Amino acid sequence: MPPQPRALMPARQRHSQDGESRAEMFRKFMHIRRGKTSTTATEGTAEPDSGLTELQAEPGVSTDITAPSGDSDSPMNDHTAKTLMAGTEDMAITNTDTGETQGIPNTDTMPIPTGIHAPKLGYFKESADSSQQQVPAMVRNIHQSLGSHVTVDPRLGFNLLRLTEEHPADVVLTLLRCAPSCDRAATMMWRLIGLSGSTLEKVLPTLLCVMEDWPLHSMSTSDGDNKDIFALAATLALWVIVQVPWCHEAMNLYSSRIFVALLSHVVITTQQMPEEVDHFWRACWEEHRLPTNPNRFAVQAMKVLLCRLRCANEVVAMERKRGWDTLLCADTQHYAVGLLAREMRRVSLPMCSGIALCLLGLLSREEPRWDLPFLAFLVEVLNCLDLRECSDSVLEMMSRYLLSECRQRCRLALRGLVVLSEDPAMARRMGSLSQRLVELLGDEDGEVVRMSLSVFMNVLENKDIRVSSTTAPKLAEALLPLFENDNSHVQLFSIHLFCKVMDLVVEKGKKPLEKIVSQSMLLLFLHCHEENRHVAEASMETLLCAAGFLKRRNLMQLVKKEQLSMFAKCLLADDRSRVAELLHQALPFVDSPQESLREAAARFIAVPSGVRMRHGPG
Repeated sequence: MPPQPRALMPARQRHSQDGESRAEMFRKFMHIRRGKTSTTATEGTAEPDSGLTELQAEPGVSTDITAPSGDSDSPMNDHTAKTLMAGTEDMAITNTDTGETQGIPNTDTMPIPTGIHAPKLGYFKESADSSQQQVPAMVRNIHQSLGSHVTVDPRLGFNLLRLTEEHPADVVLTLLRCAPSCDRAATMMWRLIGLSGSTLEKVLPTLLCVMEDWPLHSMSTSDGDNKDIFALAATLALWVIVQVPWCHEAMNLYSSRIFVALLSHVVITTQQMPEEVDHFWRACWEEHRLPTNPNRFAVQAMKVLLCRLRCANEVVAMERKRGWDTLLCADTQHYAVGLLAREMRRVSLPMCSGIALCLLGLLSREEPRWDLPFLAFLVEVLNCLDLRECSDSVLEMMSRYLLSECRQRCRLALRGLVVLSEDPAMARRMGSLSQRLVELLGDEDGEVVRMSLSVFMNVLENKDIRVSSTTAPKLAEALLPLFENDNSHVQLFSIHLFCKVMDLVVEKGKKPLEKIVSQSMLLLFLHCHEENRHVAEASMETLLCAAGFLKRRNLMQLVKKEQLSMFAKCLLADDRSRVAELLHQALPFVDSPQESLREAAARFIAVPSGVRMRHGPG
């Protein structure tokens, strides 16, 4: 039987495999060059057994952990070390602000201190002997050791991974506090963590918690340290990890949250930069030659993440359409985010589903901040959601934004409702939105009107939905002016919807609707002469429905036989008290740009004299 693909393995089996291969991974990919063993002080190394310089632990703190199996004692050769160093150099990118190379410092190019020895292999003891309160001190000691040594025995790395797997939150928070700008030693530690899938899976939740808590995070470690941590410090650490070649699987598990966290940083740092965050970032970009603006750095991290998730084509497509530049402008961010969502939706529906759920959580808060770009992304990927699980929260959120005085938010909510209303179960629950949708039919924005009509049409496609006696006359009255709209789609939708209102109004609502239907007869008759065939056919169909609704059998027969000239005469003869009103309705059509409508209106205006001659005055 062929071996089971790793992606299909249960999590426990994958973690077991991670543990078995960790020694091999570490030997292959740890970004530290092993120096030659020598007694010469200037080479900065010591004999393995010299023990002249021990790591200086904090007083009363044991930092020992049992290392893994005997394989961990195998020294790395120079070829492996060089391979690893190439991986570190891959972290450099081009600073779009200055054109210079930027990135976390290469761990192989730092000056080698003289007269300093690597820690002995037997430095760590059994982890059970160490209380959890000692973990932060142990992390600080490891960081201090790596900061003063270029050549480090692999066992130190193994013990870092063991410590991190047992106490991931303490390790993450402590490392972010002692090296917020991600110095050389911290870079090595984050990369080591990124080498182990099982370790990284445990670390990412804490990193994400820090990233999501803008601008400062204040969770205590086991030793009681609750010093604030900058959210951008976690983003910097993630930037290091995401470039480790073997971190894909763990990144996939948290890809949606990571993407949303990075998107949040792009949005927030574009629109607001507190002074303390600005000072922190200044130290970071001066140390690592990173972009001067943290929003550009977050965009770079997002690009790397998407490439790791096999969305490189989408990154290029955004570049080609100048989407990344648009994303960095506060006024146009929501357009760029919508573009990015559409690009990603084409290739990664599962990831978009996860992103949609994360954004739904953000936008469901009472007072979400910087919500417009998030709403723009969510609307584009709504069809990726399983509405059986989140229909209540989605509909509540869209209803809230529909009432927004912000035109952009209202438009996005309408776009979302158009998508949601295509689901019959969701459409049946939109009755409470009818009043607001009727109001929007009078909006000056044609796209808002079109989307409002679309929602109504989708809702009324459900035959078990009836139009209430209060909604029917208001909706019908709002539709009449739209018959003359310049947009043929709005015309067509409004005429079709008028027909549906007559069909689906409850019995109690028919009487109040009769007057409005009578007013529609001439308008529909004239639009039967439209040059647009679809509008003409819809008008004929709705005219027949209106004649039936008013129980005008003679008019119904004429419409069925398409005897429109006789229809006009009968309409005037049957409604002699409304002749002046009907003529007034017809007059604007005399100036119509369509010749067919001008001729139809002229013929109708000429009918009354003939009607009076046959029927006499009064």
